[in-house]
Amino acid sequence: MDEEKGTLVEELIDAVNEIASITDYRCTVKKQYCNLARRLKLLIPMFEEIRESKEPIPEDTAKALFSLKDALFSAKELLRFGSEGSKIYLVLEREQLMHKFHEVTAQLEQALSGISYQNLDISDEVKEQVELVLAQFRRAKGRVDPSDDELYEDLISLYDKSNDSATDPAVLRRLAEKLQLIGIAELTQESLALHEMVSATGGDPGESIEKMSNLLKKIKDYVQTEYPDMDAPAREKNHPPNTRGQATLGGNHKAAVIPDDFRCPISLELMKDPVIVSTGQTYERSCIEKWLEAGHGTCPKTQQALTSTALTPNYVLRSLIAQWCETNGIEPPKRPSSSRPSKMTSARSPAERAKIETLLHKLTSGNPEDQLSAAGEIRLLAKRNADNRVAIAEAGAIPLLVGLLSTPDSRIQEHAVTALLNLSICEDNKGSIISSGAVPGIVQVLKKGSMEARENAAATLFSLSVVDENKVTIGASGAIPPLVTLLSEGTQRGKKDAATALFNLCIYLGNKGKAVRAGVVPTLMRLLTEPGGGMVDEALAILAILASHPEGKTAIGAAEAVPVLVDVIGNGSPRNKENAAAVLVHLCSGVQQHLAEAQELGVMGPLVDLAQNGTDRGKRKAAQLLERMSRFIEQQKLAQAQAEAQVESQSQSQSQPQTQQPRPSSTANTVDS
Repeated sequence: MDEEKGTLVEELIDAVNEIASITDYRCTVKKQYCNLARRLKLLIPMFEEIRESKEPIPEDTAKALFSLKDALFSAKELLRFGSEGSKIYLVLEREQLMHKFHEVTAQLEQALSGISYQNLDISDEVKEQVELVLAQFRRAKGRVDPSDDELYEDLISLYDKSNDSATDPAVLRRLAEKLQLIGIAELTQESLALHEMVSATGGDPGESIEKMSNLLKKIKDYVQTEYPDMDAPAREKNHPPNTRGQATLGGNHKAAVIPDDFRCPISLELMKDPVIVSTGQTYERSCIEKWLEAGHGTCPKTQQALTSTALTPNYVLRSLIAQWCETNGIEPPKRPSSSRPSKMTSARSPAERAKIETLLHKLTSGNPEDQLSAAGEIRLLAKRNADNRVAIAEAGAIPLLVGLLSTPDSRIQEHAVTALLNLSICEDNKGSIISSGAVPGIVQVLKKGSMEARENAAATLFSLSVVDENKVTIGASGAIPPLVTLLSEGTQRGKKDAATALFNLCIYLGNKGKAVRAGVVPTLMRLLTEPGGGMVDEALAILAILASHPEGKTAIGAAEAVPVLVDVIGNGSPRNKENAAAVLVHLCSGVQQHLAEAQELGVMGPLVDLAQNGTDRGKRKAAQLLERMSRFIEQQKLAQAQAEAQVESQSQSQSQPQTQQPRPSSTANTVDS
């Protein structure tokens, strides 16, 4: 129970600390959201005193604290959107957002009301402070702060207009100034905020977000017309003449430097067809497609694993680039008419279609040699380019290849599963492969196929699992234990294929326990420590995901991971330091044994360095660990001082003369009580 209490309180403290780390809010919600965050920060002393108390938490209060944890998570998401969300959306959807704000406030007030403060071992000062917070929530629950009606009416007046010539410049000026959308950076940030909402809907923006994007375009057109040189000082300062990335203006031969936000991070050239990947980064479509087709599963800029290979067009940024080109007298880049053919008939000649049909006929012939040669040729065709993947799938090859996964011929199995892997690179083919019932056959190959077939089966499962609902299907199919086996005994390539598949599958909560029960943690620890091993990055990334799960935390603790994690924090790469710190944060939550071990191993120095020089996430995790470590050290000092005082008291008592009369028992009882 003590460990459960410690974990709960640490989660409450972490939630409030994350809220405190949100430093600014959009102007339209600034007052309400700042007040909410300020009130929540006042709860920290109560959580700290509960954590330090030796008394058990009453059952009704424990239930209220669990409800409070859920309410804090809801508040955190609301406040984060108020800090990073679309400014236009925050105004237009003010009623919906205010309703959500009052819902969260009521949830917090209800949870705080359920705590039995008189039965908690906390100081009167803290009780008074929490009672004040509770009173503020009760007052705020029914109160509505005045909003900027003029701003709302101005936005509504443009929301449904399609004729730009009818727009009042005075309205656009007020909107640009009140929403603080005066520079390229602010306009681009608003564009990204809108497109993150598009990504959250699976790439379908819906009518309302499309209208908001059009509205943003009107504001942007006005701003760039009225302030054509709005970013000129920054360009002149950061980019001296005659450097890479300059474009020549027509007629006057002045040089205009391409803003960094308009360049593809891969090619560093002006983007023609910008698209957003699942991490929120924007790339030129052709560049990121080549990256994905080469088999990469990470974001080139951030190195984060891509949860999906879907590419969302960044319409607003494309419009900003076109407007910038027009303003500077540069011919806007021509966007390719189509990224890739969507129909087989548009991509293949009659002779090529006939060849594919012949191969499919061989797959159904029942002759093993014909099936082997046909599957091998389809494998190579699907590897070659995107057009082939579309054409082969539309010709009906996927169900036939799935049927070959159960053949006793290991060579045919290998060709079939690899052909499916190559076909799965095309986003549209993933659903067809899953709906054809491929997963059980792929898992069977993963268990019993040749080593190359097992490796390619693991890679196929990774490719399919980038779609979230497929994570559930694959996890339920029994794929995780054979992936753990491949991770343990495969070739270097096989281990990497298994690791990427396991990482993707364990993003889904329901698969984490399955991976732990399949024995993945001891395997990962062995990969971390084997001499010359090249799997440290992958092992730490998976451990960082599993550590947040109760079974994962227990298994990692039992595997004696702390010395390895401390070593990585001191000597690893920036990304590995970040993941090692993330694992240690979970391990040390409510478990003083791990804190003591990390302290003895000298983790404080490396943590201070990580907090100052690490990645953004690494800095946050290091700061959390340093805070917990500091509290632990203070508790140690206090316990040591108390122990020394007790020893000294006993020593003085023993040195007193034997003739001294003992205190009356009544007095002793009074003192004891």
